[in-house]
Amino acid sequence: MSIEQKLAELNIELPPMPKAAGAYVPSVKSGNMLYLSGQLPIKDGKVAFTGKVGSDVTIEDSQTAARYCIINALTVIKGALGSLDNVKKIVKLEVFVNSAPGFTDQAIAANGASLLLNEVFGDAGLHARAAVGVAELPLDAAVELAVIVESL
Repeated sequence: MSIEQKLAELNIELPPMPKAAGAYVPSVKSGNMLYLSGQLPIKDGKVAFTGKVGSDVTIEDSQTAARYCIINALTVIKGALGSLDNVKKIVKLEVFVNSAPGFTDQAIAANGASLLLNEVFGDAGLHARAAVGVAELPLDAAVELAVIVESL
C-alpha cells in the first residue's frame, strides 16, 4: 500500500503547500536528506490552536495541533520529494510547545505528531525526537515542529 493510500485510509487529505511566514523556503534538500522549516498547526488557512499549552490550550488540543503540524509537513515533504513513497526514513522530529509556566508535558503534546508518523510510515516513521517548551511561537501557535527526512 502506498503512503497516499494509507493517508486516504486514515481519512487524511493533505492541505495546499503552506506559505512561508518569512524569508525562508519550506524545505532544503542536501544529498538524500530533507530538512523542513518549522510547521504550524494551520488548518483551513489559519492557525487552529493558539495560546499556551497548560493554560489556554488543553493537552488533548496540543496533540491535535501537533497532528495538524505534521500533516502540513507531509505536504512539504511530498512537494520536495514528488511522492511520500520516496521517504526512506523519518530521522528526527523537533517539537516546540508554547508552554504555560510550570507545564512539563511537552513530550505528551509531541505524541500527536509522532504517533501519526509511526502509523503512516510504519518502521520508517520511528524517529529521534526533541520536545521543547518555549515561551512564545510565531502567530501565537500552540505548537510548531520541524522534521528531518532521509529520502530514497
